[in-house]
Amino acid sequence: MTKPTLRFGIMTLQDRLWSAEVERWQRIEALGFDSIWLADHFYPPWLEAWTLLAALATTTTRVRMGTLVTAIAFRHPAMLAKQIVTVDHISNGRLEIGIGAGAPGARDTSYGMLGLADWPPSERVARFREVVEILDFLLRGETTTYPGKYYPLNEAKLQPHPVQKPRPPIVVAALGAKMLEIAARYADVWNSYGGRNMPDEEMMASLRRQNEQLDAYCAKIGRDPQTLRRSALIYGQAGRQVFQSVDIFEEIIGRYREVGFTEFVCYYPFTETELPVFERVATEVIPRLRQE
Repeated sequence: MTKPTLRFGIMTLQDRLWSAEVERWQRIEALGFDSIWLADHFYPPWLEAWTLLAALATTTTRVRMGTLVTAIAFRHPAMLAKQIVTVDHISNGRLEIGIGAGAPGARDTSYGMLGLADWPPSERVARFREVVEILDFLLRGETTTYPGKYYPLNEAKLQPHPVQKPRPPIVVAALGAKMLEIAARYADVWNSYGGRNMPDEEMMASLRRQNEQLDAYCAKIGRDPQTLRRSALIYGQAGRQVFQSVDIFEEIIGRYREVGFTEFVCYYPFTETELPVFERVATEVIPRLRQE
C-alpha cells in the first residue's frame, strides 16, 4: 500500500485589508505550504470569500486554494458552480471546493440580518445533498436536468468547463452520520474539526469515530476508503496553540495522524510572536515529516 502524502494548509481569516491579505498569502506560498483557505461568512465584517479567492489567485502561482467552507445558504448551486469554474480558470486549476451545510442560525447571525430561512437540520442536510449532486453533475460537463425538491434544474449547461478534470476536487465538511454518508459518496476529501466546545481528548475521540464511520460508509457503497483524503482543521485549544513551539506543533500533528488524518489545516498565527515558529515549522519540520 502506498503511504499517503502528508499535506499542510493554512486558514486565513480575511480580517485584513487587501494589501495585507496579499502579503500574507504570498508569504504562505513562499514557505511551501500546500494550500490556503478562506472562511465564507457574511458576518463578521470580513471581505467576501469567493471574490477575494479570485483576486488572490492572480497574486499566487503554485499553492492550492479554497474555502473552509462555502455555506450553501448564500448561493444557488448552479451559480456557485459558475463561480467555481471561474476561479478554477483564474487559478489555472488550483481550486479545491470546500463546502458544508452551514451553521444553524443560533450560531450564525447572518440569517437574521439577511432574512434567510434557518432550515431545520433534516432540511439542511437534504439541501446539502442536492447541492453536492448538482455541483458534481455540472462540473463534469453534463447537461443537467435535476428533479430536486429544493433546486430543480432543466437542461442546465455549464460553460466553459473547469480546467481540472473531471472537475475540481470536492472537499465535504462533515461531522454527523448523514453528512458523512454524503462525503463517502461524493467527496474527494473529507474535512472535519471534530466538534464544538470539546476538550482535546474528547475531540480526538470524536474524530476517530467519524473516521471509522466514514470507512464504514465507503465499504457500504463499495468505495475504497483510501481514495478519500482525510483533512482536519486544527481547532479548539490545539488550534490556538499549534504555533507556540515546534514541539507543540509536532505533538498536535502526531495526535491527528494517529486518528487517521493526512492533511492538516492550521490557522495563520494569531500573534506576531508566533511567526518565527510558523516559519521554522514550514522550512524545517514539515519537510522532515514528509520524509519520515
